[in-house]
Amino acid sequence: MRYLHTMVRITDIDASVHFYCDLLGLHETRRIERPEHGYSLVFVAADANPDSEIELTYNHDPEEYAGGRNFGHLAFRVDDIYAACQKLQDGGVTINRPPRDGRMAFVRSPDGISIELLQEGDPLEAAEPWASMENTGSW
Repeated sequence: MRYLHTMVRITDIDASVHFYCDLLGLHETRRIERPEHGYSLVFVAADANPDSEIELTYNHDPEEYAGGRNFGHLAFRVDDIYAACQKLQDGGVTINRPPRDGRMAFVRSPDGISIELLQEGDPLEAAEPWASMENTGSW
């Protein structure tokens, strides 16, 4: 058996590709359009493990997806958690659980999917503004 992908339903392809690729740092591996079946798929992956993809599923008939938290979360290891959080924040993403400990942070995708960021290796030394930043919302 081999792990293939995780599917996440999305409501806006452009907003989701911007979040997962431009801000989070994944890359689009392929796209499948199935208008006759009413959906589009965008597959994204991290450079370090391109075989473990996230399938972003867009259903052409609008639906409301409430409580992205019922999915749990996706987790990514990053080289510099402070730089990753700064890039996301500069892109308009709320840092729900800041990396106060230099090790872990949580953000949410445009569709409410919780994303955990974990520092590669040992935690970084505490640094501002992260060390004193309060939690915002839920993750």
